[in-house]
Amino acid sequence: MNPRIRTRPFLRLRALALLGLLAWPALADTIVHGDSGHPATRAEVLADLAAADFILLGETHDNPRHHQARAELMRGLPPGVKTVVLEQLERGRRLDPALPLDDALERAGFDRKAWGWPLHQPVFVAARDIGANLLGGNLGRKDGRRVAMEGESALDADQARLLQHSPLSDTARERLDESLSSGHCGHLPAARLPNMRLAQRARDAALARTLLESRDGPVVLLAGNGHVRRDYGVPVLLAGQAPGARVVSIGFMEAEPGDRPDAAHIGGAYDFVWFTAPAIREDPCAGFSMP
Repeated sequence: MNPRIRTRPFLRLRALALLGLLAWPALADTIVHGDSGHPATRAEVLADLAAADFILLGETHDNPRHHQARAELMRGLPPGVKTVVLEQLERGRRLDPALPLDDALERAGFDRKAWGWPLHQPVFVAARDIGANLLGGNLGRKDGRRVAMEGESALDADQARLLQHSPLSDTARERLDESLSSGHCGHLPAARLPNMRLAQRARDAALARTLLESRDGPVVLLAGNGHVRRDYGVPVLLAGQAPGARVVSIGFMEAEPGDRPDAAHIGGAYDFVWFTAPAIREDPCAGFSMP
């Protein structure tokens, strides 16, 4: 999903919180199990990550705390992680470990403006510090736009085969459609939804292929929360291609006043959910229109 499109915020409540007129719940900076909503410790999370073949770390793109928290987890991983796959770079590109980070990002084609650099700096630095190679895994923007406009005819043979092998359930498809509609501020025409869904899944396929090709020990994926969901994201494709692999997915969500960590709103989409206070942002839907 476009990093510029965010969930609609509750600006007035956040402003009150900053003024001390409204207290954030203790849920902020709390980790819970994704199926039950019961509290989880960082030690539990790290133990599960240590046993995983694929470690999928989500994010709300513009929340600095999410990148800091992922950096903390990265530094807690046991030795052996050789590759970190990035949604923020196109598949086939990589960061040159011999270059300073800023130079490596520029050479790899990282879009600083689109991704709000230096938001991702803490987790990219952490990945380098543990000795991992950083590889791009995302579908190219032009390719993504082609799929969104042309549909299945824009898929290459490998993409089509991967998606056909791992279709979504009706429930998962409905959830993805709801997410796409919300992500476009309710302005996504119904006629465009099937191709937009396919474009999102094509991005997931690109990420999954890169993870599978990089499997030499545990592999980490850094991507938006939608990409790491167990019901319609990359895990669906990994399950189809590597059914015995151990996949651990962590969603990083923002806690609004009154939110509670229960299974009703977590829904088992992730193995763990790490809640943080929301980022302060302008309403992304103000003045939004479909391209």
